[in-house]
Amino acid sequence: MRKNWFEKKIDNLSKLSGYKKPDKYSNVIKLDSNENYAVDPSFFQDLIDQTRDKMDVREYPLGGTERLVAALSDYIKMPKETIGVGNGSDQIIDLILGNLASKENRILTSEPTFGFFEERCKLYTIPTTKIPFNGEMKLNLEDFLASSKKADILYLDSPNNPTGFQFPRNQLEKLIQSFNGLVIIDEAYVEFADYSIVSMTRKMDNLIVLRTLSKSFGLAGLRIGYFVANKKTVDAFSRVVQYPYPLNTIAIETGILALKRSKYFADIANFVKKERTRIIKKLREMKVFKVFDSEANFVLFAADGAGQRIHKALIEQGIVIKNLGKVGKHNGCLRVTVGTQEMNSRFLTAIRDLLN
Repeated sequence: MRKNWFEKKIDNLSKLSGYKKPDKYSNVIKLDSNENYAVDPSFFQDLIDQTRDKMDVREYPLGGTERLVAALSDYIKMPKETIGVGNGSDQIIDLILGNLASKENRILTSEPTFGFFEERCKLYTIPTTKIPFNGEMKLNLEDFLASSKKADILYLDSPNNPTGFQFPRNQLEKLIQSFNGLVIIDEAYVEFADYSIVSMTRKMDNLIVLRTLSKSFGLAGLRIGYFVANKKTVDAFSRVVQYPYPLNTIAIETGILALKRSKYFADIANFVKKERTRIIKKLREMKVFKVFDSEANFVLFAADGAGQRIHKALIEQGIVIKNLGKVGKHNGCLRVTVGTQEMNSRFLTAIRDLLN
């Protein structure tokens, strides 16, 4: 019996792996998903309590998106007309690729890069060229410049997930300015880094900068993503491409209150940076791992043949980190999220005990 178009489509989709979410564990120290546990949970409980008098969940959130955009504008010091929002930056990526790209376009990115972006490129059958990281988990600018001549879309997560790498500012700016197609810079972790290129959208009409409140603001569960681009791009996306109500009322109201307290989250980001430095220093002192510099809220290190064993042994001690396997030129790569001081100390002590 001849298959119809729908059956063929499902067959093709079934062959794709899709984005793999982290495994769920109970009663563990969770350091595998780059969530921000340095934020006190009671702080968010207070914020959510304050939203109760500001909303009626029986109603659609009319005007809510606009008020959230205004709060984001105050936070990043960019005009409201240059900011769009979405249900997490994942959804924004999906809508950009689904509506602005096609199988005729060619994407240039790094290897590795954000897994969801890779899977969405496969879903939309967009051909992708990947520039691999070197042995120090760094990228070569000249490799990108050479390959960019044959690409239509450039995507870089800056800092990169899972390596933590970020181009020096002058190099990234040079790459963006030399590229003639669409440039997508994913700054999900940028509050943990030294710089943002969001202001470049004032002059670069082909630049879209993705941001999120999931990481430095610790609001991963509310799925608040946003992007910055020129006014024409934002208008077309928000008015035509985006859903009428991309965010729910609780997310909107909590997000607005959180943005008004951005100084608190800036202090949290500075704490994470200090703890990140401590983790890198302690892991290197063990003289067993290849530990890479990071500009994000996580640290990548290579354990070679011992990676799987260490990952499993940590789970048995109630600590979960990300087991990545081979990354670039290194085997047995593990990625640990920077958590609270206590969580980080527990992790470091467990690693030390395993080595002894």
